[in-house]
Amino acid sequence: MTIIKTNRDVARACDALADQCEHMAQALEACGGPPPLRRRPAGFDTLARILMGQQLSVASASAIWGRLEAGLGEVTPDAVHATSDETLRSYGLSGPKQRYLRACAQAVTDGLLDFKKLSRMDDADAHEHLIAVKGIGPWTADIYLLSGLGRPDVFPAGDIALQAAAQRLMRKRKRPDADGITKIAKRWQPHRSVAARVLWAYYAVPPV
Repeated sequence: MTIIKTNRDVARACDALADQCEHMAQALEACGGPPPLRRRPAGFDTLARILMGQQLSVASASAIWGRLEAGLGEVTPDAVHATSDETLRSYGLSGPKQRYLRACAQAVTDGLLDFKKLSRMDDADAHEHLIAVKGIGPWTADIYLLSGLGRPDVFPAGDIALQAAAQRLMRKRKRPDADGITKIAKRWQPHRSVAARVLWAYYAVPPV
C-alpha cells in the first residue's frame, strides 16, 4: 500500500497533478510550490486532535487542543476517562465534544477502535470502521486517513475550505457541495490526498 510519508512524496504527487490538471498547475504556481506534508502520528492523540477541529476555526481548535494537552499531559483514553466533565469544559470543550471524545476513548478501551487493525485496512473499510464510533463523521474519518495514516487518495469532500478553494480556482459561480466536489476530485485520482493539500494551501493565498 502506497503511503504519503515525506515532503518528497508530496512533491512527486504534485508533479503528476500539474501534468494532468491545469487547475492544479495554477494552484501550485499561486502557492509557490508543493504544500506542507500535513502528517501526524497514527493513534488516539491524532484522532482526538481532529475531533477538536470539527466545525471550528483553526485558531479556536488549536487553542482548545493546547489547553487539553497541557491539562492532560498526554491525551490518551485513560487520561480522558480520568478527567471530569467540568475540567474538560474548562479547557473549552463543548458538551458534544466531550461526549465524542469520551465515546472515542471508550471505543479504544473496549477494543472496538483498534488503530493497528485500522492501519492494515483499505480506505473504504478503515472509513467504515471509524464512522461506526459515535462522534466520528465522514470528515473526521477522511482527515484521519489523510493525516494520520498517510493514505494517498482520500478527499474530505465535506471540508468547506476545500469547496471554497475549488470555487475560486475554477471560477465557479457557486461553491460546490460535497457531492459536487467529489465529482470534481475524480480527475485528481490517484492523488486526491495531495490535491486536498494543494487546495488548502491555495485557500490560504489571498485572492489577486
